[in-house]
Amino acid sequence: MFELPDDVLQIQQLARDFARKEILPGAQARDHSHTFPAALVTQLAEMGFMGMVVPEQYGGAGMSTLAYVVALEEICYADASVGVTMSVNNSLVCWPILAHGTEAQKQTWLPDLASGRKLGCYALTEPDAGSDAGAQRTKAVLDGDAYVLNGTKIWITNAPYAQVCVGYANLAPEERHKGVCAFIIDASSRGFNVGKLEEKLGITSSATSELSFENLRVPRDNLLGAERRGFGIAMATLDGGRIGIAAQALGIAQRAFDLAVAHARQRMAFGKPIGANQAIQWMIADMATRIESARLLTWRAAVFKDGADATRASHYCSMAKLAASETANFCADKALQIHGGYGYSKEYEVERLFRDARITTLYEGTSEIQRIVISRSYLG
Repeated sequence: MFELPDDVLQIQQLARDFARKEILPGAQARDHSHTFPAALVTQLAEMGFMGMVVPEQYGGAGMSTLAYVVALEEICYADASVGVTMSVNNSLVCWPILAHGTEAQKQTWLPDLASGRKLGCYALTEPDAGSDAGAQRTKAVLDGDAYVLNGTKIWITNAPYAQVCVGYANLAPEERHKGVCAFIIDASSRGFNVGKLEEKLGITSSATSELSFENLRVPRDNLLGAERRGFGIAMATLDGGRIGIAAQALGIAQRAFDLAVAHARQRMAFGKPIGANQAIQWMIADMATRIESARLLTWRAAVFKDGADATRASHYCSMAKLAASETANFCADKALQIHGGYGYSKEYEVERLFRDARITTLYEGTSEIQRIVISRSYLG
């Protein structure tokens, strides 16, 4: 695929117009003040962007994954913090409920999430279970008509503002991934405790915190999928999450590239624009080539995700995430270099992009994990 379908192009333009008129102007101020973009999230919901792949029968926009990643790139071009809030709600919360939930669960939870009446978070990572997601220590014990959860989750995006949580706990921690269960959790439940807001290097206006579950009772009806099948749900969910982070990374990379080109044309040194120097030209060429390559990988992953054989999407999702996240860091670094000393100042946007890009190689699976997933798809 080299050209986007007309309906996707329309979504791209809608997202681009909104991002550049409404999101971009306040991005620097939100970054400096660490202000959660609540009003913008509400506007995104009104546009149908908080439940893009959720079918209309459940209150969503019923769009393709390709339309979702194209729109998300435009949002992240303006502000990756706003984009990751949108990404988590779509990829990590709505998708697993849609894919693995019962009809009753879909009817109960998706309309509020897709409409923006409620915001979702995804609680998988623990202090000793990051890349090794099978090492879940949060314990689940069946007690009558409910599971009782006890444990701690960390680095949970959206947690301080979420009303719904897709969370994981283990019936038998000694069995590692074989005991993991997935749950839909009402964040207003007693025992669902939000910790302090984390101070982060980048994406500072997104909300990230620790969660603790203390004798948290989750109704049996809120078990997502079959008992002891939670690890498979988590891994499948992360495929979609990786496409979302690839789109986020592309947005950061494209913004860094555009700022670098503009500066290279305008900045004068030794009587000519610095873009006339071969050193700068080569940086621009490498940035452009990496962005185009990563974008095509991301689009391909999105098409496979919606295909009849979605299982084939897994290593494409990892390829897209690996390529796009490392491209974002490369482009942000080169953009800062092209800006020289100005790029090191918080008055210039490339400084924020440099910080925002760094997380993309870490969450939804590190670059090292992506390489393991990709290689195993070939080596077995």
